[in-house]
Amino acid sequence: MPSVLNNVLKINDAGWLYAESHRTPMHVGLLATFSMPEDADDCYLEDLVTGWRGVKTFQPPFNYRLHMAPVPRWEQLADEEIDLDYHFRHSAVPSPGGERELGVLVSRLHSQQLDRRYPLWECHVIEGVDEGRWSMYVKVHHSQVDGVGGVRLARRMFSVDPDSRGMLPPWAVGTHGPDQSGLPPKPRSTDLERPDSAPKRDLGIRSTVSVLGSLTRTYAETLTGAGAGRRAIPFRSPRSVLNRRIQAPRRFATQVYEIDRLKRVAKAAEGSLNDVFLAISGGALRRYLADLDALPTDSLTGNVPVSVRQEGESGVGNAITFLYAKLGTDIEDPVERIQSIRESTQLGKSRLPKASGAVMDGYTALLMGPFLGQAVLGVGGYGPPASNIVISNVPGFQEQRYLEGSKVEAYYPLSLLFHGQALNITAVSNAGSFCIGYTGCRSTLPHLQRIAVYSGEALEELEAALGLT
Repeated sequence: MPSVLNNVLKINDAGWLYAESHRTPMHVGLLATFSMPEDADDCYLEDLVTGWRGVKTFQPPFNYRLHMAPVPRWEQLADEEIDLDYHFRHSAVPSPGGERELGVLVSRLHSQQLDRRYPLWECHVIEGVDEGRWSMYVKVHHSQVDGVGGVRLARRMFSVDPDSRGMLPPWAVGTHGPDQSGLPPKPRSTDLERPDSAPKRDLGIRSTVSVLGSLTRTYAETLTGAGAGRRAIPFRSPRSVLNRRIQAPRRFATQVYEIDRLKRVAKAAEGSLNDVFLAISGGALRRYLADLDALPTDSLTGNVPVSVRQEGESGVGNAITFLYAKLGTDIEDPVERIQSIRESTQLGKSRLPKASGAVMDGYTALLMGPFLGQAVLGVGGYGPPASNIVISNVPGFQEQRYLEGSKVEAYYPLSLLFHGQALNITAVSNAGSFCIGYTGCRSTLPHLQRIAVYSGEALEELEAALGLT
């Protein structure tokens, strides 16, 4: 009989399960939109769905079922134990269809909590948005996949070859199944590749010292407020309408920019593409909150996930830590705003410890302990927020990708919300495009699309101020 300690979750992964409720489902998702190949006939999508229904081979995490007692752990199910018809669904938006109808459907699907009696995932093929196009929405519990892990799964699932056919669905690829990308595998990092020859014991000591130093400085600044003028500090964020209690229904909005356009702005501002992303998001939030007459005097703070996943690592679970950054919502001038953001992010990065593996997992658990503690106890939204918004930029695809000959036109991430965190903005790159997904609480942000629109106008204002128009 296998030990109950097999497949026990790391504390950071288990935290997402303990924080979950019907108002705060802890899954993440993707919405990919495709254009059919030129030779597609009227039965193309029906044939694809029928073919996928016949694929009843499951790879991790799609064959994992949760057991919470005595400790959270995964049970790996046999293929015949999984009800594919429950997890895989074929849907259509109401006629005449369109992006708005797709957004309404996906918002509803993303609002529904996954049933823990089954493996924690769903896949929906969606038609009717536009002639010659279709969409796929997939959601997986965040205890199994983080943003970078999700993109790596998609990289294995989508091919660079437009002529590739007979491709497998997500659940047959997973993190351990066949790689359909058509690209050579990246080498795994090993201890032999370390730039120095220090013993593991010495590396562990240095990592631990770095982690303890970073945590000590962060906690001291939280308690005293020292350096809050320049640096974003946990639990020193202003209260805003984004940091109230939330309800279960979600809204989802999207925005797309050319990456080359954002890079030109970054070069002119002497910053990074991520600085531009934070700056236009800060500009959009400044205008949105001003419309509501609810703009705080101090700058909003963003909680920015940072991947610490090693190159070639493809396991189930999360490998992220977090830094805090000011979003410049207290600054009217767009150039001054991005300069402030650049300084804040550089200070945040300088505080990240030099560690990896279990030591970094421990750092993240201690750093996020108070925040996740609020979520687990259900008291988020009552006290001071750790940050005002989670905002993330996940590296995606550089090359054009295809699925069963269908071109991936856009790839949008959908994320999770907490009590006290009513908005998440996450971006992922796709073949020269920068695709942004806005996930919000419907009762808190009934006009979420305005934030997406305002981000485009904030980008135009920044370009004009830098002399790029």
